Amino acid sequence: MLVSATARIVMVVAVGLSLYQLYTAGIAPLTALVQRSIHLGAILVLTFLLKPPFAWARKDRLNGWVIFDWLLVAIAIYCTAYICFNLTAIFERQGDWLPADRVVSIIGTLLVLEACRRVIGVIMTGICVVAMLYAHFGPWMPELIIHKGYSVERIATTLWLTTEGIFGLPIGVAATFVFVFVLFGAFLESTGGGNFFIELAYALTGRFSGGPAKTSVVASGFMGSVSGSAVGNVVATGSFTIPMMKKVGYRPHVAGAIEAAASTGGQLMPPIMGAGAFLMAEFTNTSYLTIIKVALVPALLYYVTVLFFVHYEAKKFGLEGQPKESLPKVAQVVREGLHFIIPVAILIYVLVNNYSPMMAGFVAVVSTVAASLAANTIRWRLPAAPGSRPRQSAAVFAGGEAKSILSALEKGAKNAIMVSVACAAAGIIVGMVTLTGMGLKFSSLVLELSYGIKALAILLIGAASLVLGMGLPVTASYIVLATLAGPALLDMGVPMMVSHMIVFWYSQDANVTPPVSLASFAGAGVAGANPMRTAFTSWKLAKGLYIIPIIMAYRPMLGMGDGYELLHWQVGLTMITTLLGLIAFASALERFFIRRTTWLETILFWVAAAGFFWPEYWADGLGLAAFIAVFVMQKWGAFGNKANGKVRFV
Repeated sequence: MLVSATARIVMVVAVGLSLYQLYTAGIAPLTALVQRSIHLGAILVLTFLLKPPFAWARKDRLNGWVIFDWLLVAIAIYCTAYICFNLTAIFERQGDWLPADRVVSIIGTLLVLEACRRVIGVIMTGICVVAMLYAHFGPWMPELIIHKGYSVERIATTLWLTTEGIFGLPIGVAATFVFVFVLFGAFLESTGGGNFFIELAYALTGRFSGGPAKTSVVASGFMGSVSGSAVGNVVATGSFTIPMMKKVGYRPHVAGAIEAAASTGGQLMPPIMGAGAFLMAEFTNTSYLTIIKVALVPALLYYVTVLFFVHYEAKKFGLEGQPKESLPKVAQVVREGLHFIIPVAILIYVLVNNYSPMMAGFVAVVSTVAASLAANTIRWRLPAAPGSRPRQSAAVFAGGEAKSILSALEKGAKNAIMVSVACAAAGIIVGMVTLTGMGLKFSSLVLELSYGIKALAILLIGAASLVLGMGLPVTASYIVLATLAGPALLDMGVPMMVSHMIVFWYSQDANVTPPVSLASFAGAGVAGANPMRTAFTSWKLAKGLYIIPIIMAYRPMLGMGDGYELLHWQVGLTMITTLLGLIAFASALERFFIRRTTWLETILFWVAAAGFFWPEYWADGLGLAAFIAVFVMQKWGAFGNKANGKVRFV
């Protein structure tokens, strides 16, 4: 009885949340604090009703834990309502808080921490607690990171009653287009669209090892090149590609990570590249066409790296292609699911025409429902085939369609729990970085710590961009880094275009680097995977994001001369050596090339990668020799023997 009653309440809350998100996405947007607080309040209610406080705690009978969870539900509703009903007063008394404001803020922050512990785990929760302790005990911190410190009340009210903390950028992302695209995926799955795209992917790429994952990388590159948003790219293309990858055998967190890494590269891929590219043209007094031209090769190299990681993952776990005879026919698949292409075409059209991702998601959901209803109605009206079951009555048909829609609304909300809780917890870290000024302080410190060494300065800038990315959007992070770190790189002899491109690349790293990796969290939400595990996997896949900028500083990857001409032998050589170095690096990290590598082969791959990355021609020769040696050993079984068609190390 208790379980069924709870299930009905969960369904009502989940369906209500999904309808609310659709309303705010496509009809009437609300004030940011109200929109985000209602979203988080509903997510907290679903979390406490669905997730037990401990694995062994039972929720199928009335006991202390169930009563405790319902108490948390009531408190979460109150803390959310407090913001909504006192919004004007909260705005008017910013900084002059009432005792009730402080109490609600402390309780609300604790609710988020508890939800984070249940959904994500103790690691993310611990990071949030450490961030708050750093904000509170600032005067007792080491000299490099010391600050004046803030009271518990100041920390809590900043986190709960402003858009600088829990209700800041991360939950704003989760509560807007991430949710509607997760909902879009739920509708596709409920109406059969998910199966259509999976079958289509099988038909097109099933012959290749890890085909859907490689399709995901390429598709995300194309979509990101026009969308300019890493998170938007994850939820748009991931609705199709992540289920494909999971079905062929990729683990959920790997599928989400592949999509996150591929989507992050979309902001590096011409022609759009995000708003930061337009700012770069202004900062460097260069035409946007030149920015596009010099950005293309590094972006392609990044995607090659991701593709090799994907290929090795497929080979290591035996995700081989299937015989062509066993795959569905493309023409047949398209004919049976043609109506599912309509929402995708509309989605792409809306995104390319610069509508907001929220509106794109809203239109995608509505068009999916409309297309599915139209197709099912046509099938229902067609005469029944001889010998088939009698056609359903109108009432039964309408009831089935309504049930399918409600199921999709409920499933979409449940699928969003993990990513929303992760983003709410990330907001605590964001709030503490902003409150203490740690981002700007860190950016200044790294320049002093580089001792004039270019490579060290670039690595430290990458670390600074990660900290800044916790509290700032990508574009804002690029602006701050270009202002603080750009001049230092110029003083070290790095050309202006190169220094800005380095900063622009590193401003993307917070999308895929823990602990605040919004693209990874979005991918985890679509994949139904653990956010932190997905984040660490995407961090590995996106290693080109950290390596390529260093090569830019030492080699003419972006072209030669003031015009940055690409048709020059040194530029061509840099492209070739960088490509081979990235392949060697991926092979060494994954310990796989044509087959699994031995320790000797792995060491030689590390030597090859170091040689290709080192800015000297003799090092290129060393790297090439090591690379060829491993290739020969892998291809023809040097120092090994062949057995059953496989090369094995003796």
